[in-house]
Amino acid sequence: MLDVLPFISEVGFPIAVTLILLYRIETKLDQVIQSIDRLPERISKL
Repeated sequence: MLDVLPFISEVGFPIAVTLILLYRIETKLDQVIQSIDRLPERISKL
């Protein structure tokens, strides 16, 4: 059990950073999808 604690402390930070970055990318991708969905409407107005 004591061998697991250093492993968690070493790996925990990269996992936390990865999860934060994945969340940020997901919100950006949602914005891109919404923009693509609105694109035909904007093109038809031209």
